[in-house]
Amino acid sequence: MNVTVLGLWHLGCVTAACGARHFQVVGLDFDEANIAKLDSGQAPLFEPGLNELITAGLAAKKLSFTTDPKIACARADVLWLCYDTPVNENDESDVDFVLANLRRALPHLPKGALVLISAQLPVGTCRRLEAEFPQFHFACSPENLRLGRAIDAFEKAGRVIVGIRDDAKKALLEKLFTPFTPQILFMRTESAEMVKHALNSFLALSITFINEIARLGEHVGADAKEVSAGLKSEPRIGPKAYLSPGGPFAGGTLARDVVTLTKLAAAKNEKISVIPAITQSNDLHRGWALRRLQSRLGDLRGKKITVLGLTYTTNTDTLRRSAAVELCRNLLAEGAGVHAFDPAVKQLPAELAGVRLASQIPGALSGADAAVVCTEWPEFRGADWAKIVPAMRQRIFVDANRFLEKELKNLPAVEHLSVGRV
Repeated sequence: MNVTVLGLWHLGCVTAACGARHFQVVGLDFDEANIAKLDSGQAPLFEPGLNELITAGLAAKKLSFTTDPKIACARADVLWLCYDTPVNENDESDVDFVLANLRRALPHLPKGALVLISAQLPVGTCRRLEAEFPQFHFACSPENLRLGRAIDAFEKAGRVIVGIRDDAKKALLEKLFTPFTPQILFMRTESAEMVKHALNSFLALSITFINEIARLGEHVGADAKEVSAGLKSEPRIGPKAYLSPGGPFAGGTLARDVVTLTKLAAAKNEKISVIPAITQSNDLHRGWALRRLQSRLGDLRGKKITVLGLTYTTNTDTLRRSAAVELCRNLLAEGAGVHAFDPAVKQLPAELAGVRLASQIPGALSGADAAVVCTEWPEFRGADWAKIVPAMRQRIFVDANRFLEKELKNLPAVEHLSVGRV
């Protein structure tokens, strides 16, 4: 099978590299600098194991990259649309960018080929493209990307959802996905598109729900971790539910689908209340760490606050839409002296020019009035806290998810503040 992957950032690079273990894959992107890096075995962003997998595919001649759609699409059985759909600061997807690039490729695709959409696009996109390009088959398989463990999530998927209008290409899709999952769940395209919106919105709802319960618990002495355990013991909820009290969801991955469904309801004149409230609740919770610092330190002007972890999540160097970056901006606005440490960040963007980036954890915390744990890097648990903590001016840790609970538990005079605990 010949597969062309269109859009080579996180989702596309993982898809192309993993797919090349089993098929002949051509990666297509219109960014010449990106293709030059990929040709040398370098992904455009950090993901554990991705560079090695790309290099192996290139060496085996199962993987190649190009900016030329004619070369990329000439023999393709499947054109797999894998752009990481851009999201603006209001969590609105730039659909036109993705579809414009798809339209650049489609004229070079053999008639009757399958176009598989995994980029996050609004429900109804497949039907729209079917009307515009009746010479092709269209299917939707919502992406299942996991930052920091994307390769494992792709190659060992518990199930894959595929939406397709008719049965003509089911056998091809089964051949494509069988190496990666024991279960393929077929449905109509609109249902598959809606699954992604609904899934991310449900996860976002779960996070905001337990964080509201946690904040209420702080006023009455209930421990939100214990409440969460009680909820997960209920068979109708289950142990894997997204009910762990802590920080807000960030980044845009979940938020974009909440916004998509909210805008869909407005466009269809369908009144909904629960889904729009998710954003309102999460936005309120984004200020929890700052409020806790102010509750303990009062005016933050002149206080040294250390932010531990800056990236959106672990095992990535992505700062965009990071809750830690937002906190840094707010602390600077309050007049605090902000110091930070992150093992994956060697240089700060211009917007964080007022933050002092330390090269080691001890230097970041020396003389600090408080530390805020934002990105939960394993290196933080391995630090020698018994030596680091005494060098702080005040031993206050704001740690939404209790990440360092064991490490700080037995140290004297440490105040460990977490979501949902007095």
